[in-house]
Amino acid sequence: MGKVLIQNIGRIVNGNVKSPILEGDSILIEDGRIEAVGTALTATGAQIIDANGSTATPGLFDSHVHTTLGDFAPRQSTLGYIASALHGGVTSMISAGECHTAGRPSDPVGAKALAVVASKSFYKAPPAGVKVHGGALILEKGLVEEDFAELQKAGCWLVGEIGLGSVKKPEEAAVMVEWARKYGFKVQMHTGGTSIPGSSTVSAADVMVVKPDVVSHINGGPTSISEEEIEKILTDTDLTVEIVQCGNPKTAQFVLEKIIKLGAFERVIFGNDAPSGTGLIPLGILRNIAFAASMTDLAPELAVAMATGNTARAYGLNTGEIAPGKEADLVLMDAPMGSVANDALGAFKAGDLPGISVVMINGQVLVSKSKNTPPAQKAAVVQ
Repeated sequence: MGKVLIQNIGRIVNGNVKSPILEGDSILIEDGRIEAVGTALTATGAQIIDANGSTATPGLFDSHVHTTLGDFAPRQSTLGYIASALHGGVTSMISAGECHTAGRPSDPVGAKALAVVASKSFYKAPPAGVKVHGGALILEKGLVEEDFAELQKAGCWLVGEIGLGSVKKPEEAAVMVEWARKYGFKVQMHTGGTSIPGSSTVSAADVMVVKPDVVSHINGGPTSISEEEIEKILTDTDLTVEIVQCGNPKTAQFVLEKIIKLGAFERVIFGNDAPSGTGLIPLGILRNIAFAASMTDLAPELAVAMATGNTARAYGLNTGEIAPGKEADLVLMDAPMGSVANDALGAFKAGDLPGISVVMINGQVLVSKSKNTPPAQKAAVVQ
């Protein structure tokens, strides 16, 4: 894959809440991974990208996507939504369950089969190059411990948001979650009102019984639990909580303000919860960052970490940060033309969406000018 050297970076936003901004103006990539971060780095024979003073961030995560198979969204009869999200800086997606698949099977054999097919197909043919972690098993009655062992051998490692399948009682789900964890699965759980026919309302008490790895759409998907219920989850647990674009903005703001008071910045991740009835939002993760930075006192670099390193850590993935050894999934962005800001972080703080000029996955440039964001004031140049 060779070497790539990004030079003349205005600011490096790391994706780690403990060290959100790094010193330096250069990133060296070798064979798809970050080799070094520093000042005035050089590399013989490297492809050069002139960042032109723009900001480098890790590639963004969408932590809540309802994929089916390939780049098709049957809920909205749309093709190419994953490729479009790439132009919004999204380089990784986490499936919350393939619940919108036409004729989705709800028996154990069918549920397992769908998870295996989705997982393997996305890894074999990632749409537009985006790292889609699909095949999130929806919990159905009749699943037994051996099923999780079988799925682990097939490469599956996600449980879709609990509440979408026929397993409704938290006590039943808690038993399956123990099996899932035994075999290395990460577990998501629906929170709030019902989202689609067949799903169920999930309360803070239910969450505390099940103890998922991720409390999905704590601000509603789309209907939110109450602020009192949210506060219970934030103060009485240490669970990772997810804020989604297709949720309740008022409670999203409440969550963020509470997280600021708690100083628990590492607990929040960002998703879209789409495709859904709300539609498709290619710039939804950028919108989450801008909302968090402009509508609260949260520093924009911490909001970026919520969309990058926090999600990678929650799911045990080797990306989401700009550090040696990490997969080189990167975005170069700047304040958009006409903004009151003069860099990407200032744009987020002002509530503007930055202009994206480069998106890279595994060190390969997949976008050299976003078709979805406004033009950047300072655009990177791929040489």
